[in-house]
Amino acid sequence: MTAESFDRHNVEKILLKIEEKVKGKLPFGERVEEETRDPFLVLISVILSARTKDETTEVVCNKLFKKVKNPHDLLKIPKSKLEAILKPIGFYKQKAKYLKETAKKIIKEYNCKVPDSFEELTKLPGVGRKTANLVLSLSFGKNTICVDTHVHRISNRLGFVKTKTPFETEMELKKVLPEKWWSKINTILVLYGKSICTPIRPKCDECPVKKFCKYFKENK
Repeated sequence: MTAESFDRHNVEKILLKIEEKVKGKLPFGERVEEETRDPFLVLISVILSARTKDETTEVVCNKLFKKVKNPHDLLKIPKSKLEAILKPIGFYKQKAKYLKETAKKIIKEYNCKVPDSFEELTKLPGVGRKTANLVLSLSFGKNTICVDTHVHRISNRLGFVKTKTPFETEMELKKVLPEKWWSKINTILVLYGKSICTPIRPKCDECPVKKFCKYFKENK
């Protein structure tokens, strides 16, 4: 199934039902933006969240943000102390290195401000498409589609797209989704992917959109 062959009228119905199911909840990155309105703290939280559960990221960030408020604070904190704070998360030594290098680059090249373009954000250590698109959406109000593992998996299960990589999913979703959903799809599908449409043994009995779902029809 291609993006072009999918019934676009169903996309809106599906997303509205999923949005209603997860209403009132926010992933951690969104909560950081809502509470701080600080692009730097949002960037740090998104970098740290890669391959790490939100619950763990939240504990680590709450501890880190007591000591780090800006790029200068991050440079001042000793590497060993930073690694000790980050230890509960995945790849903590690599992420500690990314944070240090990112802080240095933001100070030196961007006057202590997080850049607000995709091209510049992806020049920062540890920042790929997913992180850049999410920061642009959350902190700068840019209309981007952030594709993480949940968005990639669920978009394929539902039949919105038929893709093999997150990049392909991002490109195909731009053809399928009404633009008003671009910035919202990550939030709702991340929450849905953690609670209902899980990677293993999805809870299809609890899914309000299973009648539209390609995966459910093929596996029921």
